[in-house]
Amino acid sequence: MAMASKTRAMLEGLVKEGSFKWFTKSQSPFNDEIDEMRNSPSAGKNWLHDLSPVANVVVRRCSKILGISMCQLRENFDGEASDSLRHPSNLARNFLEYCCFRALALSIRVTGYLDDKKFRRLTFDMMVAWEFPAAASQPFHNIDEDVTVGIEAFSRIAPAVPIIANVIVGDNIFEVLAASTSGRLQFSVYDKYLSGLERVIRKLKNQSESSLLSSIRSKRGEKILEVDGTVTSQPVLEHVGISTWPGRLTLTDHALYFEALRVVSYDKAKVYDLADDLKQVVRPELTGPWGTRLFDKAVFYKSISLLEPVVMAFPELKGHTRRDYWLAIIREVLYAHRFTRKFEISSLEKDEVLLKAIFGILRVQVLKEIGSAVPVSCEALLMFNACDQLPGGDKILENLAIMSTTRELDRTNSAKSGSGMYSISALAIASNLGFASGMSSGVASETGLVVGEIAVGEMTPLEKAVKEARSSYKKVVHAQSTIDGVKVDGIDTNMAVMKELLSPLIEVGNWLLSLLYWEDYWKSVVFCLVFTYIIWRGWLGYAFATLLICFATFMLITRCCGQGRPVDELKLKVIAPPAMNTMEQLLAVQNAISQAEELIQDGNVALLKCRALLLSIFPQATEKFAVALLATALLLAFLPVKYIVLLVFLETFTKYSPLRRACTERWTRRLREWWFSIPAAPVVLERVKEDKKKK
Repeated sequence: MAMASKTRAMLEGLVKEGSFKWFTKSQSPFNDEIDEMRNSPSAGKNWLHDLSPVANVVVRRCSKILGISMCQLRENFDGEASDSLRHPSNLARNFLEYCCFRALALSIRVTGYLDDKKFRRLTFDMMVAWEFPAAASQPFHNIDEDVTVGIEAFSRIAPAVPIIANVIVGDNIFEVLAASTSGRLQFSVYDKYLSGLERVIRKLKNQSESSLLSSIRSKRGEKILEVDGTVTSQPVLEHVGISTWPGRLTLTDHALYFEALRVVSYDKAKVYDLADDLKQVVRPELTGPWGTRLFDKAVFYKSISLLEPVVMAFPELKGHTRRDYWLAIIREVLYAHRFTRKFEISSLEKDEVLLKAIFGILRVQVLKEIGSAVPVSCEALLMFNACDQLPGGDKILENLAIMSTTRELDRTNSAKSGSGMYSISALAIASNLGFASGMSSGVASETGLVVGEIAVGEMTPLEKAVKEARSSYKKVVHAQSTIDGVKVDGIDTNMAVMKELLSPLIEVGNWLLSLLYWEDYWKSVVFCLVFTYIIWRGWLGYAFATLLICFATFMLITRCCGQGRPVDELKLKVIAPPAMNTMEQLLAVQNAISQAEELIQDGNVALLKCRALLLSIFPQATEKFAVALLATALLLAFLPVKYIVLLVFLETFTKYSPLRRACTERWTRRLREWWFSIPAAPVVLERVKEDKKKK
């Protein structure tokens, strides 16, 4: 018994000391480094007590990359950071971000860093440490191998390397990556994502260095972003007029190219420019045989440089995801160039903008390849597409333009960028990935002129604009969900809902009609006298203002009294009409169309009669109408507006009074007889001969 107790105590001691760490299932690489740091002779210098163990590990890795000690890093931060950044409440997280930004700026200078497992692990561990920065935020040894990170940590650290994410679409990228893991990102998924980025970057470089369209692309140094139509089972069809050709479609960062497929080769490429201001229109389109609109699988392109629009079809068995992908990436390039033109961005800053669009397309390609538990929405993952959809997206673009201007960059660079207070730029990333655009990008990576979108410990104006837009977008989505929920099917059902919604107005209208027709003599007299006095005193504006105040007061009282009431009590209750079968619905539609046709015919007849009056086809009616117009003109010219309004009101409201009813009926009959006696102006219908000759 004593021997067993001694053996158990010895085993517990060995586990406590870490001798059996390989045996524990949840053991993490963090624990080895934590033990090494705590047990090293220089533990006092290499352990910052206000940081958590995980944050200490990450800062230590950053210090090794930078070649300076952790203490020196802390001294540099204290010397460069403002008082607000050094406030104890956020000191640990701000210092961690400072170390991360500096280390990442140096790490990306190594060629092929995305293919380096250590770099991928480092960026993920930075996110883990961001969630547990302070000593009080993480208990000792509680991080296991399967640790996950949340959306805030990802959106803060990942955009520091622009190829991984950016501020505008970072949240959307995270949601796709973490869709299958309950909203938390695992390292295995993140590692697969970064490996995919390395793969598509290699593909981009190989395509851009190939001979494909080399003679045309070389003028602007264009990079090939996507190619489709090379596989026989997935053709791309170009529709121009009534002609259709299969071929190869190529998208670059400046234009769209289509090469029609002949027997054994391709025709000369047609160029559809996306960079110049040609009033381009790019939208989804329906196609089908013999010009029918059946299949929603095409992209419509139109510009002032083309005689007729072009339609690119992407046939597939089910859905239209292939078309949606191409539509999004074409628009991303188009919107990027529109952005540079609108805000007059050129040279170095233009390269930065185009690279952000390219990075977005590369990220979408990876997310499509690795798959997801939710469908990939390409528009939400592309920066300029997202700004086009988000409420306040124009404000995001304005802030992005401010950050891209030379004066702002110079000011930011002189104040912050050299100190590591800002994340790195897309140009610096691209130059080290080996596909920088133009000579200017190489200069940028050396001088550090262009800085990133995230600042240590604070929200940049761009981040604030994105946050506000996302908040507004959630309200729009909620509002749209309520709209989708109240839509009903069937003409009769929709008419019943509309009738119920308009019932208060209908009741008010019926009450006014009862006053107008003097059904209750004394009520009509009182109403007539009150409004006559209001008009005479010139209080009509005050009356309408009082009415609006009553509406506003009613809504405020309803808001105060309705707080806490269940939503079900506020729902509109409509008695649904009897269900109609298909034949009855068709008859109802036919009846509605017939009534609409009759209304249009009556409107045309009235317009033709007015034309007959103006052209004196019936001279006697024209003379009376002209005299009436002259009398009205004299009244408008010499009588004050107040008296005109008073006369119109009295004429309208008293014509059905007991004293005037007989006279009104007689004059109404004469007016109707006069109107019916006016002939309609003649109409001649000419049929246009259709040219059915094929081009």
